[in-house]
Amino acid sequence: MGFFSSLSADHLQRYFRIVQEGLAVRQHFDFLRWLQGDLQHYLPHEIMLVAWGDFHSNSIRHDIISALPGVRTAQSEPASLSPLLRTLYNRWVELGRMPCTSTICKGDTGESDIFGGKSVATGAFGRALQGMHSSLSHGISDKRGHNDCLYVIFSSEDNLDDSTLSTMELLLPYLDAALRRITPLPQCSYLRPLLTDSLESENHRLSEREIEIMNWVKKGKTNAEIGSILSISSYTVKNHLHQIFRKLDVYNRMQAVSKVERSPSHG
Repeated sequence: MGFFSSLSADHLQRYFRIVQEGLAVRQHFDFLRWLQGDLQHYLPHEIMLVAWGDFHSNSIRHDIISALPGVRTAQSEPASLSPLLRTLYNRWVELGRMPCTSTICKGDTGESDIFGGKSVATGAFGRALQGMHSSLSHGISDKRGHNDCLYVIFSSEDNLDDSTLSTMELLLPYLDAALRRITPLPQCSYLRPLLTDSLESENHRLSEREIEIMNWVKKGKTNAEIGSILSISSYTVKNHLHQIFRKLDVYNRMQAVSKVERSPSHG
């Protein structure tokens, strides 16, 4: 209780509000919205990278939560993240599995030099790292599943102080509990599932973006959720759907999904 006793009434109220909002998280969009709220006051960051699995055998899954354009789980390549994740994990273990901060230096080429080794992260995530100046890592060991879950935040702030470390240690169980209630998003290796094949084989002439949107429609996402995932407005999603309906010769989302499901490649 020493940490709480040092907080003002306003800070205590904010902490309890953060915890209550975390308990209400049920979807990936809820988690993103939670991270962008009051929690930013204590854990300032632009990107959260979460990884879980067997880090020793490199059997790792990951999730990226960020409001930055294009920095998404579905658009990341797991193979390119593995070296970075192993480096972060090994450092956390070496420091006694305690929360730890690091400064992200720039190499001679101007690229992020993550803890002495060049980051090989590619795509929008790799580009976003160029604007990050510090990181904080902490994890939870699952004694029943014999796996670890590592949480890393990347911030454009130059330094994350001791209060940020304390906050991460205090709130990590709530972060972990919230994330475990969410179905993991698809990653790059299976971003274009059978739905993509059926749309192409049926010669519907959907664009890459329209195929991507239909994948999320099939998963039951709303226009607002799809817009958040793809970093576009819900109005843009609506316009894409109008084009999709025209190409599929249907009038609504249910008919579009139904037509795709009836295609030969789904039989």
